[in-house]
Amino acid sequence: MATSRRSLHALLGGGAVADVLLWRRRKASAASVAGATAVWFLFERAGYSLPSVVANALLLLVVVLFSWSKSASLLNRPLPPLPKLELSDAVVEKAADQALVWINRVLGVGHDIAIKRDKSIFINVILILWAVSYIGMFFSFLTLIYIGVMFSLLVPPLYEKYQDHVDEKIGTAHRVLSRHLDTIISKTGQSTKQKKTE
Repeated sequence: MATSRRSLHALLGGGAVADVLLWRRRKASAASVAGATAVWFLFERAGYSLPSVVANALLLLVVVLFSWSKSASLLNRPLPPLPKLELSDAVVEKAADQALVWINRVLGVGHDIAIKRDKSIFINVILILWAVSYIGMFFSFLTLIYIGVMFSLLVPPLYEKYQDHVDEKIGTAHRVLSRHLDTIISKTGQSTKQKKTE
């Protein structure tokens, strides 16, 4: 059981993020839940918009920094300790590399559907997009992000605790769905072959 727990921790990245997602850093995990809930409440329920909140926060920051620097020069105090505000080339390259990996995956799925005519990937993509569209009708974008954050903070520790039972049920569901998917693919393959022979 300890090896499976370590593998789940490694699967989630193995660092501080995995510790937060698995509630091994309880204060950080609780702060993440509280922060996500506060942001969701602020934007979704209180009616604020993102541009107004960002503009007000930046306005407050600029006023505080300006007042601090003016009072520091008058009172012979040190200026506000600001870090050098620029992105390094390494950070930009790392972000571009990550984006490139995800873009290539999406393009690979498109290639498999359009060129290789892989019916199983085609049906999986259709089902996923239909589910996202159907769920999206009931919730706003921000609420969907909030639900995703809550799932990412609540599901991994529950999965880690009940991993054997969950794996057994998911395996059974996967076998049933695979059988139905194979039936659908074989029927669509037969209907296209019948049309060609006619």
